[in-house]
Amino acid sequence: MSFKKYDNVYIADTACVLGEITLYENVNIWYGASIRGDVAPITIGKNSNVQDNATIHCDGGFPNVIGESVTIGHNAVCHGESIGNGCLIGMNCTILGHTKIGNNCIVAAGAVVPPGLVVPDNMVVMGVPGKIMRETNAEERAFMEKNPPHYVKLAKLHYDCKTTDKRFITWAGNI
Repeated sequence: MSFKKYDNVYIADTACVLGEITLYENVNIWYGASIRGDVAPITIGKNSNVQDNATIHCDGGFPNVIGESVTIGHNAVCHGESIGNGCLIGMNCTILGHTKIGNNCIVAAGAVVPPGLVVPDNMVVMGVPGKIMRETNAEERAFMEKNPPHYVKLAKLHYDCKTTDKRFITWAGNI
């Protein structure tokens, strides 16, 4: 497994990115992710990361626009219309059709955001079905600011290192 670099975008070799997709500077798409712009365009803003096995799609004729510095966690499904800048989309959460997530929001791990929910800026969504629970706090906002640059650095490391580079991989046994 490795990363490929297209201009300043990093895409894992096991990711599937197809259709009408716009990826901005330093976007990084991780192993096993699927981004399908086959029924409407998908845009992902600069410095955003789509982690392992996440899925991004949309309803026919309704583009999905993901802002800048967004972290989409492992195994998340993002099927809505928009995710604002600086958001953290938790692991294993599901964002259903026609949803609009504001700027600097958190969708908690495992949450299921119901169709059509509009989430104002700076809110936390939790639960099944997902409900707006409260505003983000200072600690959460600090984490959300640090996460995207961290993933840009990791993507560059994956791109730069060879799989046999002993600085990067520790083998559990003999191969």
